[in-house]
Amino acid sequence: MFLIKNLRRISPTTSSALIGFRNTGSPPLSSRFCTTLHQPQQVQSPAPNGLDRSRYEGLAPTREGEKPRVVVLGSGWAGCRLMKGIDTSIYDVVCVSPRNHMVFTPLLASTCVGTLEFRSVAEPISRIQPAISREPGSYFFLANCSRLDADSHEVHCETLTDGLNTLKPWKFKIAYDKLVVACGAEASTFGIQGVLENAIFLREVHHAQEIRRKLLLNLMLSDTPGISKEEKQRLLHCVVVGGGPTGVEFSGELSDFIMKDVRQRYAHVKDDIHVTLIEAKDILSSFDDRLRRYAIKQLNKSGVRFVRGIVKDVKPQKLILDDGTEVPYGLLVWSTGVGPSPFVSSLDLPKAPGGRIGIDQWMRVPSVQDVFAIGDCSGYLETTGKPTLPALAQVAEREGKYLANLLNEIGKANGGRANSAKEIALGVPFVYKHLGSMATIGRYKALVDLRESKDAKGISMTGFVSWFIWRSAYLTRVISWRNRFYVAINWFTTFVFGRDISRI
Repeated sequence: MFLIKNLRRISPTTSSALIGFRNTGSPPLSSRFCTTLHQPQQVQSPAPNGLDRSRYEGLAPTREGEKPRVVVLGSGWAGCRLMKGIDTSIYDVVCVSPRNHMVFTPLLASTCVGTLEFRSVAEPISRIQPAISREPGSYFFLANCSRLDADSHEVHCETLTDGLNTLKPWKFKIAYDKLVVACGAEASTFGIQGVLENAIFLREVHHAQEIRRKLLLNLMLSDTPGISKEEKQRLLHCVVVGGGPTGVEFSGELSDFIMKDVRQRYAHVKDDIHVTLIEAKDILSSFDDRLRRYAIKQLNKSGVRFVRGIVKDVKPQKLILDDGTEVPYGLLVWSTGVGPSPFVSSLDLPKAPGGRIGIDQWMRVPSVQDVFAIGDCSGYLETTGKPTLPALAQVAEREGKYLANLLNEIGKANGGRANSAKEIALGVPFVYKHLGSMATIGRYKALVDLRESKDAKGISMTGFVSWFIWRSAYLTRVISWRNRFYVAINWFTTFVFGRDISRI
């Protein structure tokens, strides 16, 4: 009776769909984990405790009189900038992602060594787009998208449970009026054996946490009585594979940590710890030759050893280069670029060079209706005559901003519904203009290259002034004032008291 009374109170004008995410011991239709549904189709399935419980198909198509629904797959730079700019008076917003926050990736390397705290670089999605936690038709679902049914305007999803034995993945569908695929890319291993098992990537907060724990663990283990000299040197050898901005910045942060903190607080092992940066070609290939030479010089001064080579095999305690050289390591960080995720590769959509989802100048997937793709998972089709844009945060952010404005204009022109925007003029296509690149290399030094390309004219500088510009620019680009305050306070306390070396 209590359940029937509560269901009668639900207004049909604000109801949109019901989806249950419950622990195995929760009562059916718990209001804590359920939203409302139009005529839900129930499917009975046994629960682990022997009781039956109701499962619902998910979010049904929107009805006349309701706001059209934009479904966003992903919570990276592109997806979050889109959600921030979308007009929630026109659309309901539904985000599906395996994480409930956005990571400010340019500062992620600083969290590995304690320069910044982890929460300083993570911004909750509910703060980026408050409608997700306030509006009755907008939601966030901690899940992965497994399949796209473009003909039915549906995406098939499965909840993320982090491998907990008490929770089984929950499958559901979401009907969309507009779909934006912004699920990013995955770290590229080039098919090298042992990378996934032994290396740590630097793309998420949990990666930075794993690097920090491993680094501090090796420092403490290396001081254990009776350990051999060879084992001590292996534990204290930090290897970074990949000479792009992420690899170089992490190497710089790590060398700073060694010179300023390790040598004071781990005096017994200070002469054995060192960093090696391995790159097949040139480090920071997108920067000017003068800036790259300066970076190599400064990294060498900081104790970073640069090795040119190609990794052929990765074993638990050593990696093997193409010339047969064996490099023992205690910590291996892999930062060699990105490639399409298995989900993107599985989509039956036209692909751009490199395996990305093919799009036109308006971020549309031309072969299907109402599907857009932005960020690292997308690239221009060859028929557009445009080159594939680099996998950079500034590219993804500006694509998200452009598409948010485009969808807002489509919605104002009554094209927000599924299959209703065919005759609407889309206006000016997206044009990307490179604003420049920056990278810190440690010791209060950085590189700033504000030219549109390597061959163009413009400002490029190095040294302390560049480091100050780098910090100032990223401080202003942090999403919220809360996190700007966190970052500023972390920088100040690190400068005054040094880095935190607690292994938590």
